Amino acid sequence: MINAVTIKEVKVQLGQLCKHKRQIYEMSQEDLAEALDLSRYTIQKFENGKNATLDTVLKIANHFDLLDNLYQALKELETNNDINSMY
Repeated sequence: MINAVTIKEVKVQLGQLCKHKRQIYEMSQEDLAEALDLSRYTIQKFENGKNATLDTVLKIANHFDLLDNLYQALKELETNNDINSMY
């Protein structure tokens, strides 16, 4: 049986990471929302693994200094895998 990661699992994991980082910095959802020019509801939804846009993911990653790590991981995947276009 193949162990496939689902989109839902990734969204939940991203939300948990955001909440953990926010709590480390002693920020409320409102504080983070204001810092990112988003609504508190958007942060709440994100932390609960609901409907996050790529823009929201990248804003949060950038805010918590994770954007470079994310970028490097993507570049490493590109280098280590033969990525062929599906088109």
